[in-house]
Amino acid sequence: MADLVVYGGLFLAALAAATLLPTQSEAALVGLLLTENYSVALLVTVASLGNVMGSVINWLLGRGIERFRERSWFPASPAMLDRASHWYHRYGRWTLLASWVPVIGDPLTVVAGVLREPLWSFLLLVTAAKLGRYLVLTAITLNWM
Repeated sequence: MADLVVYGGLFLAALAAATLLPTQSEAALVGLLLTENYSVALLVTVASLGNVMGSVINWLLGRGIERFRERSWFPASPAMLDRASHWYHRYGRWTLLASWVPVIGDPLTVVAGVLREPLWSFLLLVTAAKLGRYLVLTAITLNWM
């Protein structure tokens, strides 16, 4: 049961980190890797799935965002969305490979929804980016232990 709580907590941390909420999942993953009590493959898988699901939430928000964009409660400023939209228009769907990058990555996933990026290509590119980031982070962490 304790393992389920740990993996569930990592999933939720990664999911929240991929939305426009200002949270970090990398510290949770590294902390769990350093304990050496959990499966490395399962930790990377759970973190990646949570992070991709958070990006899907952003994509879904983007599908209906235009009507809420100027509201004060909206979590992304118009400037953030405009910057991400500029990148997306300039480089196309390949910008989703930068979805792991702090500050610009999450708005890019929202813009992908606004610009009606197909879900299949969105999932492919975002999964590659998010999984790649966690694999690199894991390799660095395990090599420094």
